[in-house]
Amino acid sequence: MDTIIRFFQDGGMFMYPIAVILVVGLSIAIERLISISAAKRKNRAAFEDMLPMIQRKDYKAALNYAGQSDSDIANIIGAGIARMPSSSRREDIEYAMEEGLMETTPKLEKRTAYIATLANISTLMGLLGTIIGLIAAFTAVATAAPSEKATLLSQSISVAMNTTAFGLISAIPLLLAHTVLQSKTTEIIDSLEMAGVKFLNLITERKPASAAQSQATTSNAAK
Repeated sequence: MDTIIRFFQDGGMFMYPIAVILVVGLSIAIERLISISAAKRKNRAAFEDMLPMIQRKDYKAALNYAGQSDSDIANIIGAGIARMPSSSRREDIEYAMEEGLMETTPKLEKRTAYIATLANISTLMGLLGTIIGLIAAFTAVATAAPSEKATLLSQSISVAMNTTAFGLISAIPLLLAHTVLQSKTTEIIDSLEMAGVKFLNLITERKPASAAQSQATTSNAAK
């Protein structure tokens, strides 16, 4: 602990904004991870509840469920069901669901991009702190006694490098968190799209009896 405290103190004033960036970035990452995980659980539970209603063609019950649910998949499927009375074409229902998906995607992705930006700022702040530290070091060496120059320069460079090290220490976990969050967000969006396609297939499929009756009608007409 003493080494960490000394490392932080020797880095100079740029260590403090880098520390603030790290705390803010990690806070955003934790909040996003909790939110995305909760959205994933809600979507899975909502689709499992709505699937039996859709399979038995009870669209009114499914629409009521969608109106009461706060899950993304329920809202998307509800938008498709709401379009069905005005148009039964698959394309029109799909457009309504795509509109719901476009409204959902920004909510899943919000603030995630800030984490990568904070990681880049952390790295740049570390480099800037090192450059400022080196400038101050060479300025001090210029006015120091010849016997003290080598020692003073080595100490100053060591202190200046602390900001670069801390900047990288902050940036690496933020970049990893950004990658993980992006992967989880893409996974949820893909699952929403797959659930939408499954819903469209269920509402547009023909019953075997109806298909056989249609084929018999066609055969009688041909005779």
